[in-house]
Amino acid sequence: MTGLMVCVAVLAAASAFGVVQRRRSGRVRVRGRDEGQRLGPTELGGQLGERATLVQFSSAFCAPCRATRRILGEVAGMVPGVAHVEIDAEARLELVRELGILKTPTVLVLDADGRVVRRATGQPRKSDVIAALGEAV
Repeated sequence: MTGLMVCVAVLAAASAFGVVQRRRSGRVRVRGRDEGQRLGPTELGGQLGERATLVQFSSAFCAPCRATRRILGEVAGMVPGVAHVEIDAEARLELVRELGILKTPTVLVLDADGRVVRRATGQPRKSDVIAALGEAV
């Protein structure tokens, strides 16, 4: 009987953890450690957008990275002055470490000056990206 209770408790804890992780994944949010960090064309390997830049860190075998690339490309095409730059996390490990990127895809929203204003880990929703751009401009 005790073994059954332990099993039920472990299953409940694992389910709660899974629900919390799923809700947090892809949410665009402000993070305190991003305050004041700037990225320029030399770090990005591409030009900054006139109004904002969407920076995507991805890896070769990341399935959500392909969907994120499509979403960010659509948003950059819809909103004038917004650029989308994709960075291979494996090729740019020094930048990944400097920015504290822990998983792919990770999306950074930069303002016109290259300051990090928002961050999303996991596949973001298009509406969240558009809302974050409104705050970056």
